[in-house]
Amino acid sequence: QVQLVESGGGLVQAGGSLRLSCAASGRTFGTYTMGWFRQAPGKEREFVAAISWGGVDTDFSDSVKGRFTISRDNAKNTVYLQMNSLKPEDTAVYYCAVTRYYRNHLAPTFYDYWGQGTQVTVSS
Repeated sequence: QVQLVESGGGLVQAGGSLRLSCAASGRTFGTYTMGWFRQAPGKEREFVAAISWGGVDTDFSDSVKGRFTISRDNAKNTVYLQMNSLKPEDTAVYYCAVTRYYRNHLAPTFYDYWGQGTQVTVSS
């Protein structure tokens, strides 16, 4: 069992930055791939970013590439999502999640554990 708790969401103006954190507890954090997803009202949950267990491999959706970065600190059991140059279309609830294998990082169905989400609102 893995428990995930996101934090760092909030209201920011377009062009601003936020850093989301996801603290994990339970089973060995360092062996899992971590992903960030988001869901806007009336839309499906979509992939944002992922990082492999060692931090060597990362991936981003086209919509955030070049603006967001993902990192992890396995000693602190925490993964981060640094979001820069935020746009109103980035407004959503952001979720972190855990999957066993990096090769499965794009699809929500392959993730075993999810956090409760944190709201990010970007005003124009």
